[in-house]
Amino acid sequence: MSTFKELKVYQKAFNLAMDIFETTKSFPPEEKYGLTIQIRKSSRSLCSSIAEAYRKRKYPAHFVSKTTDADMENSETQVWPDFSLSSKYINRKTYDNYLKRSEEVGKMLNHMIENPKKYE
Repeated sequence: MSTFKELKVYQKAFNLAMDIFETTKSFPPEEKYGLTIQIRKSSRSLCSSIAEAYRKRKYPAHFVSKTTDADMENSETQVWPDFSLSSKYINRKTYDNYLKRSEEVGKMLNHMIENPKKYE
């Protein structure tokens, strides 16, 4: 594998971030500097942390550290849909979809954390 973009976890995280971006376009203007920016930021940071981890793959401790950063961003990305659903900015179907996809990414990140040698 020659680039982080080939990682399935990156592809899934990127697609999730782009779907979140599209959804948040319809959030009310008063959420621009609150909820909208927070969910966009965490979902995008998830992707950038995966890229950073990939570049550190030759150094298992650094790889694990960066991958746990990605896992942290993924967890934060799971929080904001809770607020979005409670505020009625998204429906239950969208919420469930985002949560399921984020949990899948989390499982993949956990595999990376538990098996860093497989990614050298």
